[in-house]
Amino acid sequence: MPSILSKSFYTRSDVTLIARELLGKVLCTNINGILTSGIIVETEAYSQSERACHAYGGRRTARTEIFYNDGGLSYVYLCYGIHYLFNVITNRAHTADAVLIRALEPVDGIEEMLTRRGMDQIAHRITAGPGSVTKALGIDKSHNGSHLTEDKIWIEDRGIKYKKSEIIASPRVGVDYAGEDAKLPWRYRVKDNKWVSKAK
Repeated sequence: MPSILSKSFYTRSDVTLIARELLGKVLCTNINGILTSGIIVETEAYSQSERACHAYGGRRTARTEIFYNDGGLSYVYLCYGIHYLFNVITNRAHTADAVLIRALEPVDGIEEMLTRRGMDQIAHRITAGPGSVTKALGIDKSHNGSHLTEDKIWIEDRGIKYKKSEIIASPRVGVDYAGEDAKLPWRYRVKDNKWVSKAK
């Protein structure tokens, strides 16, 4: 039987471990009574210790304040004024770490996902890329700060596991501004999975 990940899953201290272990878990939303979900196949880890993180160096703004809570909350922000991106806050309070969900393999509510994405048939782009993930699952700014153990947005364990050899670690996408930290291999994706956002 599927089980919702507990808060203790998210409050661990190693954000890269959590980012890897989220692969194979199922991100679910219940928006207006409609269930949509997908298997997480691509993630990126962020930590306040490195320059790609919005809360780098302990930066505190209205946007980043959510980082400083206990793990298990959602962090949703608008990127380039166009796409909402969904992140999972991790670690304990006062330590700002998060995992970005970059791609899903669609499972439940595919017809609703197609409607939300303005598509007439399923294709790779439906949930490939973090902006596509949020649009397909109906996630927007109103879900910022949601508890991931409740019934609007949650992540389930349905018993899907990937071996270490099936996971590719590489630098994150679009963080060239982070200098040397841009080279950190903190993007994790399932090898040969057609639903990931980019092959490289």
